[in-house]
This record gives sequence, C-alpha cells and structure tokens, in this order.
Amino acid sequence: MDLSRFLSPITEALAARHYGDQPLELYEPIRYSMSMGGKRIRPLLTLLGAYLYSDHWEQLALNPALAVEVFHNFTLLHDDIMDQAPLRRGQPTVHVKWNPNVAILSGDVMLVRAYELLFDIEPALLREALQRFSQTAAEVCEGQQLDMNFETRPQVSIAQYLDMIRLKTAVLLGFALELGARLGGASAEDADHLRRFGVDIGLAFQLRDDLLDVYGDAATFGKRVGGDIVSDKKTYLLLTALERANAAQRATLGHWLGLNSSETAAAKVRAVTAIYDQLQIRPRTEALINDYFQDALAHLDQVQAPAERKALLRGLALQLMERES
Repeated sequence: MDLSRFLSPITEALAARHYGDQPLELYEPIRYSMSMGGKRIRPLLTLLGAYLYSDHWEQLALNPALAVEVFHNFTLLHDDIMDQAPLRRGQPTVHVKWNPNVAILSGDVMLVRAYELLFDIEPALLREALQRFSQTAAEVCEGQQLDMNFETRPQVSIAQYLDMIRLKTAVLLGFALELGARLGGASAEDADHLRRFGVDIGLAFQLRDDLLDVYGDAATFGKRVGGDIVSDKKTYLLLTALERANAAQRATLGHWLGLNSSETAAAKVRAVTAIYDQLQIRPRTEALINDYFQDALAHLDQVQAPAERKALLRGLALQLMERES
C-alpha cells in the first residue's frame, strides 16, 4: 500500500513550516522537535479522512493535518519532562538538550501554533473544529494525568487502564480522522463512525505496544523488551495477571513488584513473563486487540464513501496492527 502521495505533502510542509525566529532558545527547540521524524500517523489520518470525500483533500486538510501533528509533538515535549525521558526517537529530548524551562515554554508556543494552523478551515466548519480540537486536547491531558496517577495508585482496574489509554492515545487518532472527514464533506454520522474507527484502532495499537514490550523481538522493537515489567508499569498485561492470579502467583508478582535494580532486572522479566505465560495473558491480550480491531472495521463498513478509498484506511490499520517495532 503506497501512501507516499499523502505523506509527501506532510513531510514537505512540516520541513518548510516557520514557527518564529527570536529568541532562538524558544524556537530552535520547536524546529528540533518537529524534525525528529516519526510515522506521522495522525496527519496522515486527517488527509485520508478528507480524501474519502474529496479530490481536493490537500487544499482542504493539509494545514489542519499539520495542526494535529504539531499538537501531538507538543504533548510529547511535555510528557518527556514529566517522564524524565532522556531520549525521543533516538535523539536527546528537548529538556535534556536545553533544559526543562525551555521545553515547557517551547511546548506552549507549539500549542499556540497548532491553533493557528486551524484558522484556514472554512468559517462554516471552524467553530465545530475548534470545539472538537479543544475537547480532544483536554482529554489527552486527562489521560496523561491519569497515567501519572496510576504510577502511585495501589489499585487500578482494567477498565480504568483502558479508559486512560483511550484518552491519552486513542482520542487524538479518532479526532484526526474525524476532522479530515468533516473538512472533506462527510456527514456528522459518517464523521462519528470514522472517529470511533480511529479510537478503536488507537486502543488496539496501544495494547499491541504493551504486548510487544513483553513478547516483541528485541532486535526490531526499538527499545528494551521487558521495560514495562522492570518499571512496574500498570499495563493491561500486568493488571490482567493480578486479577487472574492464584495465591502463589500473586505472591510471586508481589515479590517482584518494587524490585527495580539493574541487578535483578533480567530475573524479574523472566519471572513475571513466566506468570503471564501460565495465565495465558498473551492470547487474552491478542483477543482484546482483535476485538477492538474488528469493532473498528465495523465502523468503517458503515461509512458512506467509495470502497476503494476506504481500503486505504483498512490497509493502514492492518499495517499498524502487524508492526513488530
């Protein structure tokens, strides 16, 4: 599936985008952050949403697609500060390369520039787009706060975890697709089906990421396999294991949770993974991923758009689900 005709305009427009000049310390981190690359899934979804309904998808949706990408990178800039992450896509994070104050302020400007990129939307749709964008932006922040809360909360339910990843990751994918569809001329009903398609794909994608962290190929995953286990991250896998474990298994998990030294990391990953295997956590996770994926396709089937154009979205979803890294 060749998506280059949609990705090329995004790449070119981001490379040419001007965010500001002075002070250099404010704008250089933005250029640095936006030049790191990435899959550009969110702006791609916006363009594909517009393409479902219009041959003028680039004219209608390119700047709004860039708005979604700039906003996404703003969230990463601030998330990296909160997570004290040293690297992003293999490069030093902005708060490391400069300092946290610079990263906060540069991120603030990115949010402002994201709103500016929405101003080209035709007046009849602008108010709706701004309202939906603002709502989605708040939901992403809610998800990040919940994620941080869960780090210290002793009890987190599976339902609470799924709601957190829906907010933190999935709603922006859904909004990106909904936005493009509305700009292309979709009905409110179609746009809602596409939003729900994007959210379901986002949930499946994040669960797939959780699964790959434990069972992925270390050579292709792009980060240390077992990192979530070592850091006691409350993923769907761990929460399901805690819910289903017998007394002995729960005692073993309790022993390892909180032991985070580098000397015990490998043994911890082996021990926790062994319990996951005993409880069949992998097939249970794969089944839930498939449930979300099938729900997404059911929403796509309801969309009143040409089948050959919907096929691009279906193909992209399959690509995301089949990833090994």
